[in-house]
Amino acid sequence: MRPIHDISRLQREFSAHIVLERGLSDNTRDAYLSDVNKFLDWLTGRGMLLRHVGLPVIQQFMADLYDAGISPRSQARIVSGIRSFFRFMRMEGYIDTDPTELLEAPLVGLHLPEVLSVEEIDAMIRTIDPESDESVRNRAIIEVLYGCGLRVSELCNLEIGRIFLNEGYLVVRGKGSKERLVPLAIPTMKAIADYMEERIMTETRPGEEHILFVSARRGTRMSRSMIFRIVRQQAELADIRRTVSPHTLRHSFATHLLEGGANLRAIQQMLGHESISATEIYLHLDRTHLRQEIISHHPRNKTN
Repeated sequence: MRPIHDISRLQREFSAHIVLERGLSDNTRDAYLSDVNKFLDWLTGRGMLLRHVGLPVIQQFMADLYDAGISPRSQARIVSGIRSFFRFMRMEGYIDTDPTELLEAPLVGLHLPEVLSVEEIDAMIRTIDPESDESVRNRAIIEVLYGCGLRVSELCNLEIGRIFLNEGYLVVRGKGSKERLVPLAIPTMKAIADYMEERIMTETRPGEEHILFVSARRGTRMSRSMIFRIVRQQAELADIRRTVSPHTLRHSFATHLLEGGANLRAIQQMLGHESISATEIYLHLDRTHLRQEIISHHPRNKTN
């Protein structure tokens, strides 16, 4: 076995493995590293060595997380990070056996995301002050989030050269640097075109020239927190009393497609879900609509 002399070096190797070999996103890498650090700190506090960790030790760590009130969903993510870490150590010869092989993640209940109606989204867009300096940009942000179902990180990193308005689609680089093609609706195309005319006049810092959505004041790509702030502000102005985030617009995009009769596989591709199981959650969102579809189209109901 390879000796473990430097934990910091081991963490750097694991970080490189996540990005370069597994092709996971920077956000996933950061989450995994954070979870592994929690576990390593926990070991240090108990005077335990990483090399001697077995399944009972990891189970005790998970039990402590439960006692601390960590949610099952967060526990499941931590399990995923720790599993990846020990699989990496086993593959690189730091340990002989993987103690997480029999580790079970906590059961996570079905969480149905918040969804806005088309009228609520239209109201958010109407509340944008046309006299404000950011009105055209902010309208384009909401139109792209809802019209394309993008994740907030995908929106922040959207490149001008990957938007094809004449052909009516854009190319998104999603999780794991995987690319997907997303068609553009006419209102979304118009909002992007209007903003791009304004975007030409915006001075940007070196290296940010290719990014679509930028801060006019800083000249850099917009941060996640800025996008969250814009979406929540427009929701409040539209008198929407629920918690609204950029992801709410993504969920609304998928739900409205399903209600409109779109194929679940097509929705999966546009959302960039690796597994169809991640997309199937939208089947649970509007049982009333699905029931009405059966009543309207099933031959047993038609005859009656």
